[in-house]
Amino acid sequence: MQSSVPKQFLLLEGIPVLMHTIAAFDKCILKPQILLVLNIDQHKYWEELCLKYSFNIPHQVIKGGIQRFHSVKNGLKVIKGTGIVAVHDAVRPLVSAELIAKSFHVAEETGNCIPGVTPTDSVRKRLEDGKSEAISRDELALIQTPQTFEVSLLKKAYQAAYRNEFTDDASVAEYAGFKINLIAGERENIKITYPEDLQIASIFIEKNKGC
Repeated sequence: MQSSVPKQFLLLEGIPVLMHTIAAFDKCILKPQILLVLNIDQHKYWEELCLKYSFNIPHQVIKGGIQRFHSVKNGLKVIKGTGIVAVHDAVRPLVSAELIAKSFHVAEETGNCIPGVTPTDSVRKRLEDGKSEAISRDELALIQTPQTFEVSLLKKAYQAAYRNEFTDDASVAEYAGFKINLIAGERENIKITYPEDLQIASIFIEKNKGC
């Protein structure tokens, strides 16, 4: 991001990205309990930001781990009893309340729900000899969050030891033997990764203000 400030704290339309993300879940008709898993060194800074921007959406802050895997595991430890849990990237601030609600409903029916979108660009697979081969983009999905699961299913999956190939919750659940259920994601549900992504997100927010 070319910034010393962690990207979840960068300003988007005048407030930190993370506040947009939490607000998206607060807008969901299901009103899920919000658990914020955050690096322990950032807890005080987050408290200061909440005061500065008068951010008062209820949420519980939990100590993060070394990797994403460990942070999710820490979050799961706080959840008691049965239910549905959605794990979402802090830097996907434009997820719609509708996609969140649909993810919860599908996970309740099938055990899990993973949103994804079909690539619009042509894609190729790199081969070991330096060559490449074309792959049909219709066979691929670019995976997004929230990744939503029945709580006991995800807790069982996270009993595994950490592996480098665990890039998201779906990969952890799949390794544990669970079938992954895909649904259509949203083009606007972008992940803030590069500086221009903030500009793109601002355009989407301004466009949706008139809806």
